[in-house]
Amino acid sequence: MGAVKTKRMPRAVREQQMLDAAVEIFGQRGYMAASMDEIAELAGVSKPLVYLYLNSKEDLFTACIRREASALVDAVRSGVRTDLPADRRLWDGLLAFFAHTAAHPHAWSVVHLQARTHGETFAAEAAAMREEIVAFVTHLIAVGAREAHRDPDLPEREVAGLAEALVGAAESLAVWANATEGVTARQAAATLMNFAWAGLGDLTQGRSWSPPPAADDVGHA
Repeated sequence: MGAVKTKRMPRAVREQQMLDAAVEIFGQRGYMAASMDEIAELAGVSKPLVYLYLNSKEDLFTACIRREASALVDAVRSGVRTDLPADRRLWDGLLAFFAHTAAHPHAWSVVHLQARTHGETFAAEAAAMREEIVAFVTHLIAVGAREAHRDPDLPEREVAGLAEALVGAAESLAVWANATEGVTARQAAATLMNFAWAGLGDLTQGRSWSPPPAADDVGHA
């Protein structure tokens, strides 16, 4: 009787297996300290096969950033129902963000920390992800503001700065939540909603805070 042949794993499946291992190693050890030997061992393949599929450590890291950035953006987008009120849409988006970053801490480390500190090419990949999330959040806030103002033409630039601030706060809070024992995604989302919604709620109700005249500013000529 001849030897039983093992079914060959499809290339796409094998490649995802390598990326899974790479994300874990990069997330744990950082880009510089991670080795292709460790990644290959965790993936259960030879190091030459990793190079054959993904060319180099730089290309492998880029592929990890792109995959995980896309997964995070998809998670946030799919978590929001557009038929719900503005506050619920924002809540669902934040909850989806924190749930995903909590469930994939190594991936969050790769796209938020590692990618930004190891070269312009990697940083550009992370920046593209962030720009897409900011644009999505800007739209969420703008829709609520347009409804409140009854002005369908209210430009998104009116709320773009709020979206930038909110995304920046979410990023910092996700790092803190992942490093702090006992903090759930729901708690992190609630913390940011409570922090942000007072101001955003005024905006979406047609009210906004106006600063005093520039002449009244103290020490900020």
